[in-house]
Amino acid sequence: MNTKYEPVIGLEIHIELATKSKMFCSCSADYFGAKPNTHTCPVCLGLPGAMPKANKKAIKFTQKFGAAIGCRTLLSSKFDRKNYFYPDLAKGFQISQYDSPFTVEGLVTIKTEAEELKRIGITRTHLEEDTGKLTHATVNNKRVTFIDFNRSSVPLMEIVSEPNMESAQEAKLYAQKIRQIARYLGISDADMEKGSMRIEPNVSLRKGTEGSKGLKVSKELPPYKVELKNINSFKFVERAIDYEIKRQEEILDYGKVPVQETRGFNEQKGITVSQRSKEFAHDYRYFPEPDLPPLVFTNREVEQIIKELPELPEKKYQKFIKKFNLSAYDAEILTRERSIAEYFEEAVKAGEKAKISAKSIANFIINQKPNIEAVLPADLVSQIYQKAKTAYISDDDLEKIVKKVIDENKKAVQDYKNGKYVALQVLVGAVMKESKRNTAPQKAKATLENLLN
Repeated sequence: MNTKYEPVIGLEIHIELATKSKMFCSCSADYFGAKPNTHTCPVCLGLPGAMPKANKKAIKFTQKFGAAIGCRTLLSSKFDRKNYFYPDLAKGFQISQYDSPFTVEGLVTIKTEAEELKRIGITRTHLEEDTGKLTHATVNNKRVTFIDFNRSSVPLMEIVSEPNMESAQEAKLYAQKIRQIARYLGISDADMEKGSMRIEPNVSLRKGTEGSKGLKVSKELPPYKVELKNINSFKFVERAIDYEIKRQEEILDYGKVPVQETRGFNEQKGITVSQRSKEFAHDYRYFPEPDLPPLVFTNREVEQIIKELPELPEKKYQKFIKKFNLSAYDAEILTRERSIAEYFEEAVKAGEKAKISAKSIANFIINQKPNIEAVLPADLVSQIYQKAKTAYISDDDLEKIVKKVIDENKKAVQDYKNGKYVALQVLVGAVMKESKRNTAPQKAKATLENLLN
């Protein structure tokens, strides 16, 4: 480690859940691209007298994700009011969860650039409602802000990690793993370009002392943390954290302590900028949501959720290596998306009858990138089989064909020897026809030149 400080990084990841309706009302949650403020009702606009009703599917999705990352599901839970005033929050508070989330104490394992496995602790996964969307513009030379409440109250799952990450690279790998699991479960597309997955790193540095054996750091958490708000790409997560580490290093070098605050990331300039002071939990004045009853679950319900989990990416990755003898590289590519992994497995089943190896199928999928929505696995295997049948002929067979073409095309041979280059092309064409095009033209030409000279 080149720095005398150790980064302490935790992530809060927000993922919009793929439910048909919003979290607490019946408005459509499919708001992306819709005309502003067309997916709203008295409930999600927080009008007086409107009563929320919790979305059961969103709750199950959150519990399902928690189970997938090894969290413990709490048998009793509740929603809370998180009070703060901001234009995109119509009610003046957000319905979230405070001290009784749906799941707690999980674990996600990532593979670092050094090919080492690192365990990232999960503090909790909880459910809340999303806010509206602010758009800033200039109208008649005046700076104005528009508010679109279509997104308001869309189910938003939040995954809070322990501050176990020590670099921007680790944070990026962890976030990618979270997205992969969400997609495997089918609970969200986690499309960062659409804003259905947003990342908020918490970054701080703890000081160490240089000793004969290298850097020694205290394992106590620093007395501050800086939250980087609403980052919507893995590249920007990496850049924002790296910049923030350097910024905090400079402050600590001057003997000062960085301010505990919320900062945004300016993508064009590649810098973080101050937005507001960082709130503490008591600043939000949490209290149980009075319009929603507490939730109670049974052990049987929890067991059923675990039974419904699909085979997750890590298990598929290990299976592809052990069962199908794939390389770690091939297995990693094929398990990035559940749809590709399952397509590969179906193709392998079809390939067994045609004696097409799993490795050949893997190579074809990785290199040719077939449209898996348009080509059935069995049809893919047929394509591979036909290619195998028409594989290039051997060098010995090619030489026999070339000798035959030379014997049968005396005039073209003599023309070539007299300096007419076009005659060689005639001979190459004859070889290609005789071999039924099961050889490369360049190879046919080279063999001809070798035998004619």
